Amino acid sequence: MTSPSPAAAQARAEAPGSKKFVIPPDLRWAVLFTFLTLLGLVVGLLGEHVLHSDAVMWGGFGLAYLAGGIPAGREALHSLFVERKLDVDLLMVLAALGAASIGQAADGAILLFLFSLSNTLQDWAMGRTKRAIEALMDLNPEGATVRRDGEEKWCELGDIRIGDLLVVRPGERVAADARVVTGNTSVDESPITGESRPIDKAPGAELASGTVNLNGSVEAEVIRPAGESTLARLVALMEDAQTQKSRTETLSERWESPYATLVLLAVPLVYAGLHSLGGLSTADAWYRAMTFMVVASPCAVVISTPAVMLSAMAAAARGGVLFKSSAALDALAGVNTIAFDKTGTLTQARMTLSHTYADDERGALALATGLEAHSEHPIAQAIVQAAQAQGVAPTLVQGAQAIPGHGIEARLESGELAWAGNLRLAQREGAALTPAQQQAVDTLSREGSSTVIVGVGPRVVGVMGVADTLRPGIAEAIQAIRAAGVAHPVMLTGDKREVAETVAKQVGLTEFRAELLPEDKLRIIGELPGPVAMVGDGVNDAPALARADLGVAVASGTDVAIESADVVLMQNDMGKLAGAVRLAKDASRTVRFNLLFAFGIILLVAPLAIMGRVPLPLGVVAHEGGTVFVVFMGLRLLRWRL
Repeated sequence: MTSPSPAAAQARAEAPGSKKFVIPPDLRWAVLFTFLTLLGLVVGLLGEHVLHSDAVMWGGFGLAYLAGGIPAGREALHSLFVERKLDVDLLMVLAALGAASIGQAADGAILLFLFSLSNTLQDWAMGRTKRAIEALMDLNPEGATVRRDGEEKWCELGDIRIGDLLVVRPGERVAADARVVTGNTSVDESPITGESRPIDKAPGAELASGTVNLNGSVEAEVIRPAGESTLARLVALMEDAQTQKSRTETLSERWESPYATLVLLAVPLVYAGLHSLGGLSTADAWYRAMTFMVVASPCAVVISTPAVMLSAMAAAARGGVLFKSSAALDALAGVNTIAFDKTGTLTQARMTLSHTYADDERGALALATGLEAHSEHPIAQAIVQAAQAQGVAPTLVQGAQAIPGHGIEARLESGELAWAGNLRLAQREGAALTPAQQQAVDTLSREGSSTVIVGVGPRVVGVMGVADTLRPGIAEAIQAIRAAGVAHPVMLTGDKREVAETVAKQVGLTEFRAELLPEDKLRIIGELPGPVAMVGDGVNDAPALARADLGVAVASGTDVAIESADVVLMQNDMGKLAGAVRLAKDASRTVRFNLLFAFGIILLVAPLAIMGRVPLPLGVVAHEGGTVFVVFMGLRLLRWRL
C-alpha cells in the first residue's frame, strides 16, 4: 500500500470542514495594543476615581497614551514625511494630546482607546475581505505526481512541463491545466469557477489548476505550464485588481490630505473665535476645539468606499465573476447597454447536430456516422458524437474517401455507394431532393445551420443540420440581465443577418447587428446608448472590449480577450453576469449611503461640538462608531450569492 502524496495530504488538510483560523501578525499586534490601551484607561480611571492615587492614575493613562498613540503616531509620521500628506491618524493623536493639555487626560485616553478599537475592527473586517480574495493564491499544491518514461515521481510545481502526465488521485488538487487521458472522475471546480456541483470528467475533458479531484484516479496531459495556468492567471488578475481603484475611492483618497489640513487649520480658528468672540475660558475654548477636531476627522468618509468595493469583489470572485478592479465594479453599476458577441458567448462555439429530416432518422444517423467517422471535420465529429449520445451504432462502410469541398463517400457491404456532404455532392451523385427535403435544406440555410445530405446512390436518405448551439440557460440569463436593470441588451455578430435574427429570437433579444467586421463592432460600441458593456470571447472582440466602458470576457475565450476585458466570467455563465449587475448596483447604493452617513455625522456633530453640546467622549463615540458602522455596511456584501 502506497503512502499518500504530499499533494493529497495538503488537499485533505484544506478540505471543507477542516478550516483553520489563523490571526495575521498585524492583527495580533493591533489586538495587543488595543488591549493595553483599554488596560491603561481602566487603571487610570481607577487611580483617579477609586484609589485617588496620582501615581496609579498617571501610570494607567501613560500606558493608554503610549499603547494607543504610538501605532497611530507611526502611521501619521509615515504619511507626513514619506507620503507628504496629512491624515486622520495625526488628527487623533493631536486631539488626544490636546485633551491632556487641558487636564482631560481621561478623555484623551478614551479617544485613543476607541480609535485603536476602531482601527482593529477595521483591520479585522478588511482583512476578512482581502483573505476571501487572496485565498485563491493558496490553491496551488506544492507539486504533483508525474509519470515520465513509464515511472512515477514527485515534481515541484515549477518543474512540471507541457506534455507531462499528471497522476491525480482522489483528494488531490490539480497542479496545472491538463487534459484527461485515462480514467473518469468528478472534480470540484468551485474555487475557480464558482460552480457548486461536482463536474464529471472523462478522457478528453480539461482539468483546471487549483480544482480538486474528488473520487477517481486519472492521468492527464499537461497543456499549460504552471506559470500560465488558469489559476496563475486568476491570481495575477486579482493582484492587479487590488491596486486599481474606483472613481469614488480615488476621489476620497485625493481629498483626504487637503481635508485633514483644512481641519487642522480650522482648529485654531475655532479656538480663537470661542475664546475671543465667545468669551470662553482658555480651557473651555481649547476643549471644544479638540472635540471639533475629533468629530470633523474624515475616518468614516475615507473607509466608506474601499470597505464596500473589496467586499463586493470578494463575493463576486466566490461566485465565479472576477472584477479586475473596483473601477470595473463601479462601472458595471451604471451600465445601460450590454452588447453580446454571438459565437462563443451566446453560443457554445461547438458544432452540434440540431436537426435530422428522414423517414428513418436512426437509420440515416447510423449511415452518416459510418461515413463521418472517417473524417476529422468539426461537422463530421458533431454527427459522430450525436450518434454516440443516442446509442446509434455506425453502419459499416469500406474504402471511405474524402472529396474536398463536397463531403465523403464509401462503399456499403452490399457494394452500393454511400455518401454524405453538401448540395454539390448530391448533385454530383445525381440525387434529386424531394420537395420536403428541399424545404428542410432551405429552412436550415435560413437558420444558419450547416446542411449535411446523406444518400445511397441517387437516393437521398436524409437531411441533417449541424449548428453552433446556444449556451444552456442563455435565454433566462438575458431575461435576468434585463430584470437587473440593463435597459438595452444587444447582439453584435459577424454572421449573416438570417442567422443573427434566428439566434436573437431564440435568446429573447429584440436588437441585433449582423455581418460586422471587428472595426464595425468598434464603431457601433461608440454609437450605442451608454455606458456600454461589451461581452465577448474572441480575438476579434478584443478591440470592442477595450473600447467599451466595461469589457466582459468569458473564461473559455482567448487570452487576448481576457486581457482586454475588465471582468471575467470564470464559469462562462451569463446568469452570473445578471447577479454581478445586481451586486454592483447594491455596492453603488451602499457607497452612496455610507458617504451620506459619514458626512452627515460630521455636519451634525461638528457644530454641536463647537457649541459645547457634545463632550469629547461622546464626540469620539459618534466619530469612531460611524467609522465602524460604514465598515460593517460594506462587509454585509460578503453574504451575496450570484
